[in-house]
Amino acid sequence: MGFITVNRAANFSKNYNYKEFPFKIPPEIAEGSKEIYPVVIVGAGPIGLSLAIDLAQRGVKSVLLDDNNIVSTGSRAICWAKRTLEIFDRLGVASKMMAKGITWETGRLFNGDKEVFSFNLLPDKGQKFPAFINLQQYYVEEYLIERCFQLEDYIDLRFSNEVISHSQNKDNVEITVSCPKGEYLLRSSYMVACDGADSPTRKRMNLSFEGEIFDEHFLIVDIFMETPPFESDRPERWFWFAPTFHDGQSALLHKQAVNIYRIDLQLGENIDKKSELDPERVRKRIKKVVKSDSFEIDWMSIYKFKCASLDRMVFDRIIFVGDSAHVVSPFGARGGNGGIHDVDNLGWKLASVLKDNTSDYILNTYNEERIEAAKENIANSSRATNFMTPKNKMAKAFRDQVLDLSVNNQFFRNIINSGRLSVPFKLTGLRLDNQYRDDPLLGSIYVDFPILDSKGNQLFLTDVIANSYNLLSFSKIKIEIPFNLNIISVGQENNEDVDFFDFEGKGLERYRADLNYFIRPDGYIVGIFKEINIRELEKCML
Repeated sequence: MGFITVNRAANFSKNYNYKEFPFKIPPEIAEGSKEIYPVVIVGAGPIGLSLAIDLAQRGVKSVLLDDNNIVSTGSRAICWAKRTLEIFDRLGVASKMMAKGITWETGRLFNGDKEVFSFNLLPDKGQKFPAFINLQQYYVEEYLIERCFQLEDYIDLRFSNEVISHSQNKDNVEITVSCPKGEYLLRSSYMVACDGADSPTRKRMNLSFEGEIFDEHFLIVDIFMETPPFESDRPERWFWFAPTFHDGQSALLHKQAVNIYRIDLQLGENIDKKSELDPERVRKRIKKVVKSDSFEIDWMSIYKFKCASLDRMVFDRIIFVGDSAHVVSPFGARGGNGGIHDVDNLGWKLASVLKDNTSDYILNTYNEERIEAAKENIANSSRATNFMTPKNKMAKAFRDQVLDLSVNNQFFRNIINSGRLSVPFKLTGLRLDNQYRDDPLLGSIYVDFPILDSKGNQLFLTDVIANSYNLLSFSKIKIEIPFNLNIISVGQENNEDVDFFDFEGKGLERYRADLNYFIRPDGYIVGIFKEINIRELEKCML
């Protein structure tokens, strides 16, 4: 999430059973192996684990290195968006996440004690996944590690292995690794840095990582509480400007799995960190928030954050993904989700270079697209932070006036910014040019809808989107396609002319029946056509 951790009072969540993953002697030490691997991934957080799984499902082997042997020591990233859940579904972990996580759709916003308005994130239920679920990062990492173990023929997951140096030449990357049995040399065609906001890889390369550091400190506290702190039929996200229970400028509360509630309290710039992390002081603050003494402090930290990005993410054979490439504030859940979107963009492109001998130019498109996505996320994150923490009296007066007027005015509600929640980046203007260039779906991620297969099984479009290129059509495709293409034909009647039945009519609410939609392996609609032309399809392929 791009935190600059200032101090941490408790390293571990008290209500999660941490497992230590065993160290195994690397073959470079045990057997003197000199194998050159296709990919070495540095960092086994959610981003590195997801990339290893993505590559494995495409038949690409990787070595995944982590300097630790446990999952995340705090809840950290907790808010996972619909598009991210679709990606996790493809990787094989979404069902576990949905079973454990907390689904929320309603957000409430307060000014002092007065509710300004509430919003529903996904009123249309005709999609497989909700707008968001809340689930602590340590659970997500646990499920991803279990999935890696299932793919052990393709993923060599090495715990307690720390990269201490690396270099590259025109043929490969050479990586020096330190482990409990000594140091060894590892070689690979590509190295992917998923080693977090403080990325040692980035620092070794002396790469500029400029951005805006926000001086406000925030106290983040997870509490265990069996009784909900507020009356509500379903879990909700509650955000306060100038709450009466906290002498600060903002507060945030939402529920996580196993009755853990996340609370963020803005503290200001000049604070005594040690004093603010005193358990009794923290407890007094939380009692005012939840209006109860029946809770247990599970984990807490004080942080401040920055918004920053590399100006490039691809350096020949070394590629940066997630927080190692860009960091944002936690408001809007754009850090972890943005990193998973990086993985979705990179995985199929890197696999095509390694397996299909595609030109490595395709990796430049990862660089172009995800740099623009990082800029968008940083802009949204900075705007939210500046609205939440006004820099001067004029800015505060403006914000307070907007909050007052928004009670009865939709225009002013649209100006309020407590964190624009994560949505996929749109590819507008990046090489997309065809007959329907003005169609709002062009450059967007496909929109899900429910379908029936020929046997009457209920599915969703996202279930039949393949790892390859896809063609969504609302009629039977009658021409031969001379390359690997997953054709998804959907009709308004359940018959042999099409593969799937749009039984609720949601498909034609979201797409036009007379058009065909060309979808990349990462879910982007990159071509829209009335008539299918092989040459036009090929132009849309990277």
